[in-house]
Amino acid sequence: MAEKGADQTATGGGQDEPEKAAPAAESTKGTEPEMRAVVLQSFGGVNRLKVMKKTVPIPKDGEVLVRVKACGLNFLDLMMRQGSVDDCQRTPFILGTECSGYIEALGKDVEDFKVGDRVVAFQRSGSFAEAIAVPTKFVYEMPNKMTYTEGAAMGLCYAVAYMMLYEIANLTKGKSVLVHSAGGGVGLAVAQLSKMVDDIKLYGTASASKHEAIKEMFDHLFDRTTCDYIEAVKKIDPKGVDIVLDGLCGEDTNRGYDLLKPMGKYVLYGISNVVTGETRSFFSYARTWWNVDSVKPGKLWDENKTMSGFQLYHYLFDQCGEEKVKIIMKEVFKLHTVNIINPVIDSTYAFEEVGEAMMKMHDHKNVGKILIIPEQEAKPKPIVPETIASEASSTDDVKEPDTPK
Repeated sequence: MAEKGADQTATGGGQDEPEKAAPAAESTKGTEPEMRAVVLQSFGGVNRLKVMKKTVPIPKDGEVLVRVKACGLNFLDLMMRQGSVDDCQRTPFILGTECSGYIEALGKDVEDFKVGDRVVAFQRSGSFAEAIAVPTKFVYEMPNKMTYTEGAAMGLCYAVAYMMLYEIANLTKGKSVLVHSAGGGVGLAVAQLSKMVDDIKLYGTASASKHEAIKEMFDHLFDRTTCDYIEAVKKIDPKGVDIVLDGLCGEDTNRGYDLLKPMGKYVLYGISNVVTGETRSFFSYARTWWNVDSVKPGKLWDENKTMSGFQLYHYLFDQCGEEKVKIIMKEVFKLHTVNIINPVIDSTYAFEEVGEAMMKMHDHKNVGKILIIPEQEAKPKPIVPETIASEASSTDDVKEPDTPK
């Protein structure tokens, strides 16, 4: 595993001693057990995030209670914070869509898991907490050698990459692939998974500052802000590429489609171009979609090209994709067990530092996955004048106010 700065308290598994199941939560007499969680109080910037005390959930029928050891940060979490996701729940709510940990308690009718099992779990939201209750159809048992940080880093990124390459784009020997945001979690997952097929030519776009760190994983890298990557690719492959994996959208959709060879496949898996600032911009959202040319079916027929999209969140939670995702996760975990794939972890952050982690992702400064570790302590803050400190404080521990009776 390539990992930079991962907190040792979150490793778990692997060669370590097996995790022992703990009581559901510690509590004082006469009170409900509590936990810490990252709560989005209202849509907007990182100052809307608060670390708060919440009641530990009780697993319902068909659910398990997972004691969270590591959480994966995804671009979807940034969009949820801004309110840029159409089906996002009303605030306040706990952020987070994926985590790893161990099962602490079982709801009724749970037969495929037991207390103490080490797992990865996906959620619509709620993973940035010390414990979560999850339906078993969204829970995946981790291999013995996998650590908690690896599990949290692999989940969504590798499921998305695998399904795009092998379920949608039909990657086979001799094909060429262009992936945007090559230095992010999905981009590096694509790089590793594509190497399972012989004679693949892999192109990537990424900030120039990331090229040195990831150059061994790609055949050609381009900084799309300083060069015309379409022209650069066509100098190498005049006919274009077989597969384009686009997490940007907007004008890059048109350029990606035009870069396809006949029989080529374009897959949209993200719309990060809509996120141009810390808060939601209706102008950026409108401009992104305005810049996408409409492609009529007749054009696809004439040019022998395919356009498709993949949104794991919707596929899993709204389109009954849980059985397929279970199969994919088993395959991904198997590939990790035999050392074919290993997640790259950029950095880890405490709950109180979620805002900093999000800004790093927003600025595209991460190489690999950013993780949030519940047990990790926040780094000391530099001493600043009191007036500035009070304005900058956005993730202090806050006790949730009592509900009026």
